[in-house]
Amino acid sequence: MAMENVSSKIKHAIFEFAIDIKNIGMADPRRITHSLKVALAITMVSMIYFLQLFYNSIGNAGIWAILTVVMVLEYTVGATLSKGLNRGFATLLAGVLGVGTESFADLFGSTVKPIVLGLLLFIIVALATFSRFIPNVKKRYDYGVVIFILTFALVAVSGYRVDKIVKLAHQRLTTIVFSCTTCVLISMFVCPVWAGEELHKLIVNNLEKLAKFLEGSLYIKCAISAMHKPSYTCACICMANYNVYSFSIHNFVTFCSISNEQYLDAQEIFAWWEIGHGKFRFRHPWKKYLEIGVYTRQCVCHVEAFSRHLKAKYEVLISFFLQMYAHTRMHIYAPSEFQKAVKASCMKMSLEVGKALKELGSSMRLMIYPSGSVVHIENCRKLLDELKSTLKVSMVAECDILETISVITAASILVEIIKCVETISKVIEELSKQAHFKRPKDITSDKTEEPHFLNRDSPKKPVEDGKNEKLITITVLLDDGIGS
Repeated sequence: MAMENVSSKIKHAIFEFAIDIKNIGMADPRRITHSLKVALAITMVSMIYFLQLFYNSIGNAGIWAILTVVMVLEYTVGATLSKGLNRGFATLLAGVLGVGTESFADLFGSTVKPIVLGLLLFIIVALATFSRFIPNVKKRYDYGVVIFILTFALVAVSGYRVDKIVKLAHQRLTTIVFSCTTCVLISMFVCPVWAGEELHKLIVNNLEKLAKFLEGSLYIKCAISAMHKPSYTCACICMANYNVYSFSIHNFVTFCSISNEQYLDAQEIFAWWEIGHGKFRFRHPWKKYLEIGVYTRQCVCHVEAFSRHLKAKYEVLISFFLQMYAHTRMHIYAPSEFQKAVKASCMKMSLEVGKALKELGSSMRLMIYPSGSVVHIENCRKLLDELKSTLKVSMVAECDILETISVITAASILVEIIKCVETISKVIEELSKQAHFKRPKDITSDKTEEPHFLNRDSPKKPVEDGKNEKLITITVLLDDGIGS
């Protein structure tokens, strides 16, 4: 029995592992393609060892080609270009400097040479390591500096015992350049995955998800409307709707966390290395995407605060319905006129903000100038002015202070959300100008305008006034002699 249990557990573990592998591959088939690309690159550079012709010219230095492929070939083209160019130039610079250091130390004789070589090695490695703390170097060239330190130390130290140092440096540089070129070509021309395109899609998806969440705030309408019809079933439906809404908000906030911010920064760095591809030109303003990501996260934080505020309202509502269901004596709560007015303004603002974000996401997806969001943002401003007027009136009317504070809290959060959306709109407008987004064609400009004056024998179409009356068209004939 014990052996059967162990064998069944092993089979179950293998089955679960196979299911996980299948799910990973189905979630993004490009991962399977990337695995095949790495295998192809390693097989190609291994020809240095397999073919005698290449082995005679390269020798044991061919092992550097395989190591380079493993270290350089990444998932995206930008990451591969970043590591490939960093490794290639760092190896070239370190090789030249290592040979130069070796030659310079030979001038002092065999007795003093180890001291001079060690001193130069200490100074250059210290300076190179310190350069890694410089922000710009750390951001884009950190991998190259690490390869420079490694290659320079190997060339300088091994040159002390190896007579043909120039030949050794040439072999290593040749194999590294060959492997880096192989990685770059395979990454760019065999099912390429562009870091810039991934960054663009991620920002667009975040905007569209946020727009859906803001439109999802309609669940509060369900809650307030349910107060007029006390029902245990209605209460359960409201709480179920809120649970789905709150769970989605929580997942989205987690997705826009610090780890996601670091991922965006990495994608922006890799996209900086990429050449022009698709709709993205060379030197595309990728930094603007990071700004959009920052303001999107701020907006998400405000949305989460708004959802927490709704949660308290829902809990009160559910408690009310449960007590009603238990036949507890209490008065049916009905929202005041003040709550109704403010609720209507908040709902309209939430919908307009969601529509504005949807328009901004759509304009970025299609890479056109964001002209459609201006109307919705302007509507939000008008609704905000109306809300301020309503609040001022409520203060004069001396409404319930607790009721007023609760409403003001929800309204203030919506105001912060509107400010974030306005900032996002401005950044996207700047991005559209720098990236030369296409402007949407004015459909009305294609239509021929009607003449201001009637031409000869041309009837003028009358304007309908909305009444079902028989319209008579009058044709006016102009005499050639008029006006002479």
